[in-house]
Amino acid sequence: MNVESFREYCLQKKGVTEEFPFDEHTLVFKVCGKMFALCGLERMPFQVNLKCDPERAIRLREEFDGKITGPYHMSKTHWNTIFPESLPPALVREMIDHSYDLVVKGLTKKQQQELQ
Repeated sequence: MNVESFREYCLQKKGVTEEFPFDEHTLVFKVCGKMFALCGLERMPFQVNLKCDPERAIRLREEFDGKITGPYHMSKTHWNTIFPESLPPALVREMIDHSYDLVVKGLTKKQQQELQ
């Protein structure tokens, strides 16, 4: 999965916005103002940070050593850095879904209802 298909998939989700809150090179995807994905547009190879359940994050890093790692500037407990071009697209989409769902689950009931 390349940056364009990653972006398109993220934007298909309900309530998602994209912005550049940190700098002009770091694209962030949010749902109801909460970040669930970000990518550095100038990073080579292309890499993405996604929220992840802590136990699952460890399992994924072990299974996909070097293709899924702990992020450099984020919580290594709740986030993973993935290299989408070296992973099966179905897995990348599932990880995006998982990240989005974790954030939605943490929203208030009112925000969750507004998404529906």
